[in-house]
Amino acid sequence: MARLDGKVALVTGAAKGLGESDARLFVKEGAKVVLTDIDKDLGIKLADELGSDSALFLEQDVRDEDRWKEVLKETVNHFGHLNILVNNAGIVIPGNIESQTTEEYRLIMSVHVDSVFFGSKYALPYMNKSGSGSIINMASIAAIQGERYVVAYCAAKAAISGLTRATAVHCAQEKYNIRANCIAPSGMDTPMVQNFGAQMAEAGLVSGIELASPTGQADDIGYMALYLASDESRFVSGTTMVVDNSMTITTGSVPQ
Repeated sequence: MARLDGKVALVTGAAKGLGESDARLFVKEGAKVVLTDIDKDLGIKLADELGSDSALFLEQDVRDEDRWKEVLKETVNHFGHLNILVNNAGIVIPGNIESQTTEEYRLIMSVHVDSVFFGSKYALPYMNKSGSGSIINMASIAAIQGERYVVAYCAAKAAISGLTRATAVHCAQEKYNIRANCIAPSGMDTPMVQNFGAQMAEAGLVSGIELASPTGQADDIGYMALYLASDESRFVSGTTMVVDNSMTITTGSVPQ
């Protein structure tokens, strides 16, 4: 028996990177998966590859509250229920506390934090009706250690950790069979990380070579998401799972 047999998952930012890895592993382990992204072409291509019996692509800007309601309704109408939500969609724009613009700050907070709030809020009733649920939010080691070149990103990922804990406690105290956890990766080998060095240079900060060097593969995060999505983690809720090969506890891991 596959680890996610009978489960239905919604993964945001699923067209590439960590979201793509999650979607592929979930389907491999028996789940039906709704992939959402603003990249329609890549999203449709991936859904077609995974097969119409297992995957459905829906275009979604995760900042749009009304679109969240539509996507969740379409998910349940198509696959019958909802058990897993992976709030993975995200962006990064280099900037320190002096150079980051207000517009950049608000965009980053909206993409990361608003989307997790909307997704969790509106997914809970569907998960409750299905009898079980696992909310998996993508944080970052930027929520744990100071990274001055991505100040808004640090703030957003730290907010996600707090929001996750609040959601987990709410579900436990309401006696919902729903868990909420987040994952804090270091830099994985994804398009976002691969492009970050060039973004840093363009912003006139530093070369970004050390910051942008990937320390793991997308599947390293995918397998953690798979564990949190499965019943194997049925007693795990309110945690932040750090996946960084000890980077955050290594002296000198943050460039000066």
